Amino acid sequence: MNPLAKKRVKAILIDTIVSTAVSSAAEPLLRKKVKSEMFFALAAPSLFLWGLEYAQLRLNGQTLGQKAMGIRLESDTGGELTAEQILKRTIHRDFASSFIYLKERGKYDAYEGAKFPHDIYAHTVVKEL
Repeated sequence: MNPLAKKRVKAILIDTIVSTAVSSAAEPLLRKKVKSEMFFALAAPSLFLWGLEYAQLRLNGQTLGQKAMGIRLESDTGGELTAEQILKRTIHRDFASSFIYLKERGKYDAYEGAKFPHDIYAHTVVKEL
C-alpha cells in the first residue's frame, strides 16, 4: 500500500472514532425520542459518520482525519466539492467501493492512492498538502 493510501485509511479511522464518540454522547438524548434498538445498532453509527463528514467537508473542505493526515479531498476539476459529490462519494464508499476495489485492484493501484472507486464515481481526488 502506498503512502497516500495509508494516510487515507488512517484519516477514515480517525473520522470513525470521532463519529463514534459523538454518537455515544448523543445517544442518551436520542433514546428519549427513538425507541428502536435497531436504529441505534445499525442506522445511527452510519448516519452520524455521514452527517459529520458532510458538515466538515462543506464547512472546512476537510474532515478532522484528513486534516490530521495532511490530505485534502477535491473535485476532479480542482474546485470545491458539491453537496452531490460528497453524498455520492460517501454512500458509494460505504456500500460498493470495497467490492469494486478488490475485484479490480490493479486498475486503482495506478492512481497511487489518489483515487479509489468511490472517488471515480463522485469525480473527486485526494491530494497531499
